Amino acid sequence: MSATDTAPARHRPDMAKVVLSVRDLKKWFPIKKGIFSKVVGQVKAVDGVSFDIHAGETLGLVGESGCGKTTVGRTILRLNDPVTAGSAIFHGQDVFALQGGDLRALRRDMQIIFQDPYSSLNPRMTVEAIVGEALTVHGVVAGKKERRERVKDLLEKCGLDPVRHISRYPHEFSGGQRQRIGIARAIALEPDLIVCDEPVSALDVSIQAQIINLLQRLQEEMGIAYLFIAHGLAVVEHISHRVAVMYLGRIAEIADSKTLYENPVHPYTRALLSAIPNPDPDAPMNPHPLEGEVPTPINPPAGCRFHTRCRFAEARCKSDEIPIPIYEIGPGHQVACILGE
Repeated sequence: MSATDTAPARHRPDMAKVVLSVRDLKKWFPIKKGIFSKVVGQVKAVDGVSFDIHAGETLGLVGESGCGKTTVGRTILRLNDPVTAGSAIFHGQDVFALQGGDLRALRRDMQIIFQDPYSSLNPRMTVEAIVGEALTVHGVVAGKKERRERVKDLLEKCGLDPVRHISRYPHEFSGGQRQRIGIARAIALEPDLIVCDEPVSALDVSIQAQIINLLQRLQEEMGIAYLFIAHGLAVVEHISHRVAVMYLGRIAEIADSKTLYENPVHPYTRALLSAIPNPDPDAPMNPHPLEGEVPTPINPPAGCRFHTRCRFAEARCKSDEIPIPIYEIGPGHQVACILGE
């Protein structure tokens, strides 16, 4: 681990300033069949998601593969267009209502770090071209000389050697180095929000720690807000101020990181936490095992979508006639479960 990756003191976000407010977000993908591409169904990937992200805050979004968390991030950034329903208010503007130049201007403040550092970088472009492309497109720099100096600064900030690395191609770097290039590209325009789409899942464990520390340091220096998407609670614990647990297109529980890990309420959250490997050989076995398979988002269960795998499920959990309310069981701690009573 390099000296630049020493973990900073815990950054305290400005909870009074909401950078992004998402309400009842839905993104369904049509299923088409036949020579006329008739729509025969919908994949309800995201089906009524709401949350806020504050200035300088990291909101962790976790859940099993296929729960819709990546679709949430990509839909907010308009990479999955059009949205089915809902709103995403960013700096007072509804992202889904913007078009043309207005959307392009707003995208300067919203960036993404992709999951796969091997496929997210153009193999035919040098590091200078990859990192500097956004600077040129948005007219931030006046010429090639200024762009080169800005790229050097960004590479150094992300723990890369600007002299040795600026003219190289992606195939000449390791996975961790490639992800640093992706991070440099994401912060080039000094955005207010970055969607981190499982940015460490493809990396070795030792490299994961370096990348997480780098993201925390950049947040401390630049005040960036993160939507940090991951499928494991173990990684999210160390970087998130708050955590939202997602299951089959909906948020099951959301709370600040300390509360969620010490006092989980939703059975799904408990199961995820108990699945984190414990190095102690004498530790008790998993007390909350998950049984069964995740239902299909094409035809999700009525009522609480977790009831098919939940040992606490009651009759009212299985019906849409009496929707399960979202209980506020503490400051900022919400849970969509009857246990919240």
